[in-house]
Amino acid sequence: MVKNAKNFHRAFGVYGICEHEGRLLVIKKNTGPYINRFDLLGGSLKEGESLLQALKREFHEETGFEIEVLSNAGTVDFILPWKWRSFTHVHHIAVFYHVKITGGQFHEPERFDGQDSLGSLWINDGDVTGETASPLVLKAFEWTKIGILGMETVTYDTWEIKMNGKWTT
Repeated sequence: MVKNAKNFHRAFGVYGICEHEGRLLVIKKNTGPYINRFDLLGGSLKEGESLLQALKREFHEETGFEIEVLSNAGTVDFILPWKWRSFTHVHHIAVFYHVKITGGQFHEPERFDGQDSLGSLWINDGDVTGETASPLVLKAFEWTKIGILGMETVTYDTWEIKMNGKWTT
């Protein structure tokens, strides 16, 4: 548990690990604690939506692609400092699925209130660092190498966000 933290925002989402020839399909995030970083495709559930329905909807909204869910890769949670509204930290619970593209046509993400993607792209493991990727992307690359996500909560004591070219906490 994070010491001296009083206000946690709990975020829950489903995310797809979509790999092809050693590359991972990601989005460029434009809001939230992972702003200006690579992040996995996926997100929150709408009211009454199942995990897989949400994942398929998110993929289609963000890329135009239809997907097949191959397997449940596991669940991981992350705790990191993030000042938002009255919260001091975010506790991000992420369910990961291994997916493959089965159809559709690539397009830029649909624009609507709450859309947090600036677009998707394929990246290599060498393209990511702790400063350029969300914890989800780092875990996804780890999963592509060793096939497990681990069960331990990943806790960040500090977390920086790049805004207007400068890193800030």
